[in-house]
This record gives sequence, C-alpha cells and structure tokens, in this order.
Amino acid sequence: MTSSPSKLNALELIKLLKRDAAEHKGSAGKALLIGGAPGMAGALLLAGNACLHLGAGWTMLEMFDPASAHAYQDSPELMIHLASSEIDSRLVNTQPDVIAIGPGLGKSDLASAWLMGVLRYPRIPLIIDADALNLIAESIDLLGGLQKRNQQFPGQTVITPHPGEAAKLLGISSEDVQADRLSALEKLIAMTQSIVVLKGQHTLIGSPRNTALQCQEGNPGMGAGGMGDVLTGSIAAIAAQGVRHQLNLWKSTNITVQLHATAADSLVSKGIGPIGLTPSETIIEMRSLLNKLL
Repeated sequence: MTSSPSKLNALELIKLLKRDAAEHKGSAGKALLIGGAPGMAGALLLAGNACLHLGAGWTMLEMFDPASAHAYQDSPELMIHLASSEIDSRLVNTQPDVIAIGPGLGKSDLASAWLMGVLRYPRIPLIIDADALNLIAESIDLLGGLQKRNQQFPGQTVITPHPGEAAKLLGISSEDVQADRLSALEKLIAMTQSIVVLKGQHTLIGSPRNTALQCQEGNPGMGAGGMGDVLTGSIAAIAAQGVRHQLNLWKSTNITVQLHATAADSLVSKGIGPIGLTPSETIIEMRSLLNKLL
C-alpha cells in the first residue's frame, strides 16, 4: 500500500453501465438486502430505495421487523419478505446476484445467523455494513467466516465502516482511527482481507489487491443518519448491474463512493444543504448524475 493515497477518479467507469436496447431486468441484476430490525426498518428501506433508484433489476428486502414486512406504499417496487430462520433455503430460492447486509440489522441471534449464512454463500459480491460489522467485531466465528470467504472468493466482499465501526473491529478508539486513517485502513484490510471503505471526510478505499484511493468529494451535510445506508444500497445496485456490465466489486465500489459524495456536493451547490441535506434527496441526485454520465 502506498504511503499517500491516490485520488479516486472512477466516474468515467459509469459508461460501462449503459444498457443495450434489448436488455431487461435480468441484465441489471438481483440484489438482496438484509436488515431492518424493529425500530430500524427505515435503514433497510433507505438502502432499498437507493438500490432501486440506482438501477438494480430486482431489489429484494429481508426485513426483520414484522410490522414493516409488507408492501411499502412509497416504493411498491421493493419486494419485501419477513426474514425467518430458514436462511439457506431462502438464499437458494432467491439466487441473488449481490447481497448487502447490515442496515438496521440489530444484534439478535437471528441477525448473527443471517450474517453467517451470507458469509457462507459463495462467489457473489457481498456488502457488509453497520450492525453486521459490529457483530463481526464481537465474534471470532463471524470474523473467521469473513476471512474464509475472502480466501475462497477474493475480491468479492466489501466492508463499509465509519470510524466508530472501524474502531470496534480494530479494538482501538475512534479518535485513534481518525488520527491515522490510512493506517486504520491498512489494518482493516489485513484483518478482514476485504475491500474496505473507511467512511468519513475524504473517504478511503483499499483492498488486498489495490492500493489506497481517497475520495476528494463530499461535504459536512453527509453527516446525517441514513447516508451510510444509502451508500450500501447504492453499491449493491451498481454491483448487481456490474455482474453483466464488466464491473467487478472493486470498480463498482469506487464508482458508488464517488457518485454518492458528488451528488451531495451537487445538492449543496443548488442551495440544498449542507445543513438539512437528507439521504433521500441524495438518492435522487445520484440517479440524475448517473444517467447524465452514461
């Protein structure tokens, strides 16, 4: 890894997502998003809306909250299913192209079981965020499952910690993470063998196979609850399309991180924020920018 990260410059790759006239939803991929425990269903719905608006062919939610596991009036396109303990059969029946787990997941026994289930699910891109990272930080078995997956299928898992989640994984303080973000990134990569997105001002991205990159875009308006859920759902959408559009998970992640931050900057330039900038507004701006860049 270099001593100084290079500038992230990935938006030109968006052209690879341009669709031929005969393409259909199968060409855009099937994304499965897992989370939304009671009291946190909004996190999974935000991730799902991001996935939907950023172009996944199917967006399916495994919702942990029974009260929210029904058709969502504002986005009826989301396919919402109540998560159960029948994890392996659900994954086999769904046959997703991409899985994302973490938004509003909680730390229940069922959450841990689902996380272990997706860590064992082979080959496809996997995005891990939020409480899924906290569970890994607290479980040697889950960390071992993550490491084993990356040994078997290198380059197919991305983790997206904010400084607090990174600190839990590394057993240090968030202040220590922020004091040397590049070192924290390197340690997270060594520990997990994953693609790592260390969120925060000038988000860092690295992997065992790729040197560190730094996103120059972004603004303080992104410091709002739900922005990370939007990023997770958006990576899932771009990765789902990337399965059939020459984009691996590394490239899909790079595109999404820069697109997310650029959309937030675009909104601020229009007088929308930084104070009061919402994740939902950012989703729509990301969609607009993506289509302009095709």
